[in-house]
This record gives sequence, structure tokens and C-alpha cells, in this order.
Amino acid sequence: MAAILSFISCSAKKYNLPVRQLVIFSQQGSGNETALYVDAELAVKEEERNYGFMNRKNIPDGTGMLFVFEKDQILHFWMKNTPHPLSIAYIDSTGIIADILDMTPFSEASISSSRSVRYALEVPQGWFKKNGIKEGDRVEWTGPDNQVLPLRGIK
Repeated sequence: MAAILSFISCSAKKYNLPVRQLVIFSQQGSGNETALYVDAELAVKEEERNYGFMNRKNIPDGTGMLFVFEKDQILHFWMKNTPHPLSIAYIDSTGIIADILDMTPFSEASISSSRSVRYALEVPQGWFKKNGIKEGDRVEWTGPDNQVLPLRGIK
């Protein structure tokens, strides 16, 4: 019974979003580049972006949501109706991480990008830090036939 209740509470998805594997290339302290992977739901339509992770109580490590916008702009996110603590990376149109910020569950405070960006990636809070991902790192995606492609072609 507890397993069923846990499943129901974790699956408060309003939309059945496609999932794509993102690859984050991070410059580690040794000067070597490390590739880290995130299975991200794609929120492309306005209503999908507006709903995001609302009402989700559990977001496992290694997963996230990529918000895709039509043009570069200053982005503003909040955590209304979102119980799980998240970190957000604002990413420019070339795939470079501009900002990484933590967000507080249920907060209606606006968390804004420091400059115009095209994408936002939300993951469980602390995941970027735990994996050594920082501003200036590059995000791409794994396309058909497992080739790594720039974000601008994600679909």
C-alpha cells in the first residue's frame, strides 16, 4: 500500500513530455573535461513551461526538465506549487551555462537570469554542485544514433 501511495504522489505529471538525454561538458579542476548526463523532460509549449515541476514531490537525481524558449530573453522562474527543492541553470543559445541558482519550494519569489538566455534546466537542488557543474560549462543533447548535438536543434 505504501508503495502505491508513493507512486501516486511522485507521478503528479500534468503533461506527458518527451525525454531527451542532455550532456553537460564540465571543466573539472584537473583541466580535463568531464561529460555528465541528465534525462530531461522537454517543456516547449507555453502551458508546459508554465506548469513545469508543479506538484511533483520526488525528482530523482540524474533527471530534470529543460524549458525551451523561442528567443533569447531574461527569464524569470518561481516555485509556486512546487514542493521539491530545485536548482536551475540558465543556458544561452550556444549552450553555455550563464547562471546556476537554488530555488525554495513553494516560493513565489522570482529567480531571474542575469542576462538573455534561451533555455532553463531544472534539476534536484544541489545536483549541479555535487557534480562539479558550474557557470561556463556547456550543455548539448544526445540525438538520433547517439550523436551529440547543439541544444539549438533539440526537439
